[in-house]
Amino acid sequence: MNAPDLFFMPDTQAAADHRRLAIQQVGVKGLRYPLSLQDASGAVHPTVATLAMTVGLPPQVKGTHMSRFVELLERPRAALSLRDLRQMFAEMLLHLQADSGRIEIRFPYFIRKMAPVSGVSSLLDIDAGIDVWAEPGGTAQMALAVTVPVTSLCPCSKEISDYGAHNQRSHLSLRVQLKAEMALEELVRIAEDAASCEVFGLLKRPDEKWVTERAYDNPKFVEDLVRDIALRLQDEVRIRTWSVASENFESIHNHSAYALIEGRND
Repeated sequence: MNAPDLFFMPDTQAAADHRRLAIQQVGVKGLRYPLSLQDASGAVHPTVATLAMTVGLPPQVKGTHMSRFVELLERPRAALSLRDLRQMFAEMLLHLQADSGRIEIRFPYFIRKMAPVSGVSSLLDIDAGIDVWAEPGGTAQMALAVTVPVTSLCPCSKEISDYGAHNQRSHLSLRVQLKAEMALEELVRIAEDAASCEVFGLLKRPDEKWVTERAYDNPKFVEDLVRDIALRLQDEVRIRTWSVASENFESIHNHSAYALIEGRND
């Protein structure tokens, strides 16, 4: 008996299926895996990502090869740029013998920031995501997403109060489908520029005075936040479609204020 015969096992998932129903997405979801991402400057950001990796399954095939998704991640790789992620997606389609598929990656992303007065350095964490997908016969598409914490100060409160104004921490969520490469940091900067004030991981007292007065001089409703960001995204030639949402965690209510705008540039 030859050695290969000792290890032969039937491949049930490769059998034919007679129900004539294609599956648009089949694969793995909720897969946590360490990744190193390379930003536009070449800096490397280690993180732990949660991934969903799926492919389209033809109607005549019973099942996909689930282990191959993890095999793809286990291949030795340097830090991944956006271009590398596109290449990994192409490898997935080839490895799974599929003509459509999707990779969704969600991860904490840390950006180093300098305090506005003292210049002290600290990391700020944001929630980020990268999606790569292709429909049958189509080219690969990519989308970026960030959720950026900022400060917003209520214009109405400032107008009607003899002193002070209530403010809140807000989450600005941007998602853009790209025509050309764009860095996550650029989206973060667009969000922070629209806020009453950006936030920092570490502040000294002179910095705290600066951010307090900055927010007071720059009041924004939740509607102002999404409209100001939308104007920036509309003018960005590297973006095909976009959405921006703001959730303001109110300091004088036990609920949030919320606004959303979606648009298309082509």
